[in-house]
Amino acid sequence: MVDKIQVTDLSIHYGQHSALRNISLSIKPNEIFGIIGPANAGKTSFLKALNRMDLFDSTMKVNGLIHFDGHDIHQLKNIYALRKRIGVVFPLPVGLPLSVYDNVALAPRLSGVQGRTELNIIVERCLRRAALWDEVKDRLTTLGSLLSGGQQQRLTIARALSQNPDVLMLDEFSIAVDPVTTMRIEDVLKELRDEMSIILVTNLVQQARRLADRTAFFLDGECVEMAKTETLFSGETQDPRTQDYIAGRFG
Repeated sequence: MVDKIQVTDLSIHYGQHSALRNISLSIKPNEIFGIIGPANAGKTSFLKALNRMDLFDSTMKVNGLIHFDGHDIHQLKNIYALRKRIGVVFPLPVGLPLSVYDNVALAPRLSGVQGRTELNIIVERCLRRAALWDEVKDRLTTLGSLLSGGQQQRLTIARALSQNPDVLMLDEFSIAVDPVTTMRIEDVLKELRDEMSIILVTNLVQQARRLADRTAFFLDGECVEMAKTETLFSGETQDPRTQDYIAGRFG
């Protein structure tokens, strides 16, 4: 199976601060890849590098290779096309100052879709996939920012899905979401696995255990260990720090 994303010797610095050092790993098609680790482990910086967000931060320096579908992302001329294929959902929902409908329809419109019928189909499909349609179908003209926190988070997922990404990256999506909504989103992610690769960054180790096919443990800018999730949580870890973190002895 050809890797969807291949990362080789990735290092990231912000000025003199080292955020990641010599990370090498792969993301396979149609898998949920979990990344666990305490704060400041380098997890978010890893996602930023995959989406070329270093272009927005002059202090962020990225070294190493990142291949997406076999192409070096640092050689791609159309960064916007890359970001369309690699969607991101951040820890706190960032709603655009638009209606629920227009939040989801924005990306398709920018891609050239103008017909109202086609937009209606896309918006409903994405909201259904994000487990939000039934709650907002009668409020599509309402500002997205007026939805509850959990609804706004699912709206950001719907907005990311409207781009038809090949990879969906989620960075601590459940921080501002209640447990019931978290479980609903987890069910959505299990279904989306059949359509795309998902990278799930989470501080909740049990969430990674429930969802991820493989899991990597980041600590102090290093990938300490990576394995099938069932192996990582079975106690068969190669590094004692991994088991200490999973067991809650630090972090």
